[in-house]
Amino acid sequence: MSDTTPHNANIGNVILIGMMGSGKTTVGRLLAKQLGKTFIDSDEEIQRRTGVTIPHIFDVEGEAGFRQRESAVLEDLSERSDLVLATGGGAILSSQNRKVLKASGTVVYLKSSVHDLWQRTRHDTNRPLLQTADPRAKLQELFEQRDPLYAEIADIVMHTGKQSVHVLLQRLQQRLYELHALSQSGDDESMKTLSVGLAERSYPIHIGNDLLNKPELLLPYLPRKRAVVVSNTTVAPLYLQRLTEGLNQHQIQVESIILPDGEQYKNSESMNVIYDALLRSHCERSTPIIALGGGVIGDMTGFAAASYLRGVPFIQIPTTLLSQVDSSVGGKTGINHPLGKNMIGAFYQPLVVLADVTTLDTLPDKELRAGVAEVIKYGLIRDLLFLEWIEANIEKLLARDKEALGYAIARSCQNKAEVVGADERESGERALLNLGHTFGHAIENGMGYGAWLHGEAVAAGTIMATDLSHRLGWLSTDDVVRVRKLFERAGLPTVGPKLGAEKYMQLMGLDKKVADGKIRFVLLRSLGNAVMTGDVPQAVLEQTLEACSG
Repeated sequence: MSDTTPHNANIGNVILIGMMGSGKTTVGRLLAKQLGKTFIDSDEEIQRRTGVTIPHIFDVEGEAGFRQRESAVLEDLSERSDLVLATGGGAILSSQNRKVLKASGTVVYLKSSVHDLWQRTRHDTNRPLLQTADPRAKLQELFEQRDPLYAEIADIVMHTGKQSVHVLLQRLQQRLYELHALSQSGDDESMKTLSVGLAERSYPIHIGNDLLNKPELLLPYLPRKRAVVVSNTTVAPLYLQRLTEGLNQHQIQVESIILPDGEQYKNSESMNVIYDALLRSHCERSTPIIALGGGVIGDMTGFAAASYLRGVPFIQIPTTLLSQVDSSVGGKTGINHPLGKNMIGAFYQPLVVLADVTTLDTLPDKELRAGVAEVIKYGLIRDLLFLEWIEANIEKLLARDKEALGYAIARSCQNKAEVVGADERESGERALLNLGHTFGHAIENGMGYGAWLHGEAVAAGTIMATDLSHRLGWLSTDDVVRVRKLFERAGLPTVGPKLGAEKYMQLMGLDKKVADGKIRFVLLRSLGNAVMTGDVPQAVLEQTLEACSG
């Protein structure tokens, strides 16, 4: 933890929520000890008051009776102070409970994958709701029901991932102190903080309004009072001065590197501009490099940070919707080569991501829509409930409704954080994040970098992937129509350029997912369930290319 962390700050009550098996009791006991607070487990408190076990209450009174007792206990505990409270997994099912918990302190959602939850609970006979013929399926059902409710009231979302309890506690305390500092300064408390769980390289994603006016969020990562900001000719005039002045107020010396704007400049020549500036300024291994801009700036700055002096600290401040929901999270960095997109790069994680929703106010409509394509992707590959939410709220997103955008960014980042935490280097599940990208990268390369926005190419590519999934017998005609209609409502391309099947095949053969000479595609077994396969008959692929380009 940084030396700047205010260990003596009174951060009030901490409320831990999450599924059974997420570690609320274990984390809560240790956190309470470190913070000097009283720890209470609401389930244990119910058992203490009734004198019987939770399974016994379920047997005699049913779940409804247990929930009444749970609500009464939570109401009582909400009147107390200096608590770390671990709640039962279903406590958030009651809207009144959610209000009580939200008003009682800082709410922390400990989020684990269903796989991890199952591993931790499968031998526990004290879980009444899992005493079914198929407990794993029941766990999946409960997760899908409860996850949106946890996210609704959480101030902090901590993805447990592969990190140890010690690392998790350290990072959770840092998030708590940061939120406390913001509340003490009178700043907006609507900020959401998620965590990408990568053991000692875990990092927070802060999402909220006017975060560029809150330089204290960056101070723990700037111990040497010096930083270099990399931006471009479009973003720098809008936000560089605000960021610089805010850091200057905390005695942070800021230097800047301004690059031309556009995908066509994501190349080795631009990288050398960054290297030259860093060398001329005698930047050291302790000098953080801050990316201020969209995905192009983030990718290039991250690659520069990974390779300059063999690695210097890196911070992401994404200013486009696409970069806020996708490219700023997960540590993929790199540049394009004339023969392929993102073919040269490295996996290199940032220290922190600051997603300021208000920067989207200056984003051109075309680029906002391009970002929506990546938002839709998360619903299609693994989050059907989120897909349904997008369908109901697409007009709000396009109208730049702050609440809708904030939710979409947080939900997208939650999905990506889970995947990255489980598969950082794309050896398995992470590759599923590339739905539509094999076709999309071929479009970008074939048309010339910059002719199509990345999100536009991904949109057309996703329609191709959906069509191919249908031709393989996985999606129904109604599914295909549903996906196409959503992209049309978002104002995104649903037809790719007519490059010709041979050209598409040549360009897709350069994709990073090619293995043993076979092009591998991310497709949809069903909506919300993506798979990767290389078993696609060429004749079927050519039918898709013919039908979806024009």
